[in-house]
Amino acid sequence: MTSTRERQRAAARARLEKEMAERAARARKRRQTQAVVGGGVVLLLVVAGTVWLASSLIGDDSGTDTTAQSADTVQCDWVELPNGERSPTTKDVGMPPVEQSKVGIQTMTITTNLGPITARIDRSAVPCTSGSFIHLAEQNFFDNTKCHRLVTEGIKVLQCGDPSATGKGWRDSDGTGGPSYRMAEENLPTDKRPPYPAGVIAMANSGQPASSGSQFFIVYGDSPLDPNYTVLGTITDGMDIVEDVAKAGDDGAFAQQAGGGHPKKEVVITDLTMS
Repeated sequence: MTSTRERQRAAARARLEKEMAERAARARKRRQTQAVVGGGVVLLLVVAGTVWLASSLIGDDSGTDTTAQSADTVQCDWVELPNGERSPTTKDVGMPPVEQSKVGIQTMTITTNLGPITARIDRSAVPCTSGSFIHLAEQNFFDNTKCHRLVTEGIKVLQCGDPSATGKGWRDSDGTGGPSYRMAEENLPTDKRPPYPAGVIAMANSGQPASSGSQFFIVYGDSPLDPNYTVLGTITDGMDIVEDVAKAGDDGAFAQQAGGGHPKKEVVITDLTMS
């Protein structure tokens, strides 16, 4: 017979072995759980990384498209004239779209009573000015207007683009007209000598910043003008027309003011297009 002490020891060993077996089982289960959770975390990170990568790629594509679009356009700040600053010589045909393309080469065709004059316009250099001309041309802004000023001494230019210079004869207000908005100057020839060589077409302004409107001038002889006027483009055909007008001279009507006068050989713009 076993003694009571021996039975107690055997029972204690059995409880200990059972407890150790249970601990081992719990440990195995814990390791399995950790392995599963760990694998899930890795999977989650991989999935999340894939989603992030896909989102990044989509975002990059979208961003690239937006950049490409914005790289091809500019935002133009048209300054609308308040009613109090408008005059009878102001012609309101609305304002051009704010967003304008700065890509491509355009041809301006100025059809006159003496023949066509064409100019090459680089939109990358003058996106807002060329956009303004497109708008005005579409509104027939220049139709049947006269080139109101010719300067044969010094700056050598033929100036046009006043919508009020129409009909027979001349008026004191000739040269004061324009659209109902103004715009900032572009493509100033600050590094060119001379700034305005023969064959250039440029924008007239009041002498103040951001005062360009619709009036422009064609330079038929190298001009010493200060580089404050937007260079719109270059005449590609029709300079002989301008030179013939210059040879006929001017009437000196502006001699005491800005210089020159009305051209004695009348130049009427019957149509102006941008293509």
